[in-house]
Amino acid sequence: MNRQANAKDEVKPHIYLELGKLVSSVGDDMFLNNMHQFINTSLAVSRIELSEWTVDDNQTVVTDVRLLGYAGTELNPQMQTVCPTRARHHNDHPLVRRVLEVEDGLLIHLNARMKNQKGNDVLGTSHQCSMISRKANRRCVISLHRPQADKDYSLQELSFLKYLSETLLPLSERHARMHRQSGRKSAGGTLPHGSVPIEHKYLQREFNERLRACDVSLSAREKEACLEFLAGGTVPEIAEKLCVKSSSIETYLKRSAAKLGISGRHGLAKWMIGAE
Repeated sequence: MNRQANAKDEVKPHIYLELGKLVSSVGDDMFLNNMHQFINTSLAVSRIELSEWTVDDNQTVVTDVRLLGYAGTELNPQMQTVCPTRARHHNDHPLVRRVLEVEDGLLIHLNARMKNQKGNDVLGTSHQCSMISRKANRRCVISLHRPQADKDYSLQELSFLKYLSETLLPLSERHARMHRQSGRKSAGGTLPHGSVPIEHKYLQREFNERLRACDVSLSAREKEACLEFLAGGTVPEIAEKLCVKSSSIETYLKRSAAKLGISGRHGLAKWMIGAE
């Protein structure tokens, strides 16, 4: 993602500790929890929701809304969620107009509407910010909640969230697509011997695409070490998994860093998202 001047200084080094975990969990049940933790490394958000909206562009209407998941605190029972999963809420929902009009990535700042005991709209009791992307007739919406008792999102925080959206929205689009393709996951069960978790396959595919885009070639061992490192493995853990010495893993990572032109503990994670 392109680094904006006013967001650059706000990026804290430890955010990259969570990035590999987030990327490797695309398509997995832990994706929303990891995204919540990823955002909270830099600013406080009490709840995060991911929804996919289907739009009829000819009729300019929302035809379907699916809540793909959430993480964080539970909603207040009276609060109207950002995701209107019941059809009768589609037309009057505060995000509908923006969802229908969006062309590129969009960041929307609003207050949630509330329902009183009589069912009438009242002032919202949480600060909300939504990231929206468009792919054909689908919209991906990441919604962030913060209690009204806390401070509203500052301009600086909104700028930073816009910066993060350049990474979070593409990952969420891929997560939504994998969610559609795989259908509902069966409870329990184990992976067949020798199979690779779907989230690791995604990380491997993204890593290879980045290598091709940068016209860089790594050895098989260098790739394995980098992928395990991005997935959150420590050097000793990677060494044990690949049946080599820790010093060998360090060598693979150093050689990879030299070829990729990166440095520092978080250089590989930064490279994966295109951060300078």
